[in-house]
Amino acid sequence: MSATIYFSGAISGGRADVAHYRRIVAALEADGYRVLAGSVTSEEIGDDGDPLEPAAIFERDMRWVEEADLLVAEVSIPSTGVGYEIAAARYLYRIPVICLWRPGFSKRCSAMVSGDSGIVMIAYDDFDAMLARLRDELSSSSRAR
Repeated sequence: MSATIYFSGAISGGRADVAHYRRIVAALEADGYRVLAGSVTSEEIGDDGDPLEPAAIFERDMRWVEEADLLVAEVSIPSTGVGYEIAAARYLYRIPVICLWRPGFSKRCSAMVSGDSGIVMIAYDDFDAMLARLRDELSSSSRAR
């Protein structure tokens, strides 16, 4: 059985990466993973975010994090929500977290993310190289609960 991945990325922090997020999710799905991504990959969602009420978004996304075997987050665009989901995955649901970060895209990665030794960090400039590293990390370790 294939693992379920919750994919996290900025929504309110900016939608500049939506095509990038979609490419990552499509690659993971092509590899046979079940990916819960929701609004983060939706072309219809703008900088204003999901039209649902905040409580509904919170409840849905937390259910998805709880349901996942691991969380993959693209953290190049700072986002309070992504940080919240990472912390929930790590410390509430105790599931593994892999963060993808492009050093050339943002000044630095949040120390609260990069400083957590329990998070696998993949810094990258090249999409294909990142995807190869992500695939290696997913296949070489037992990430499923």
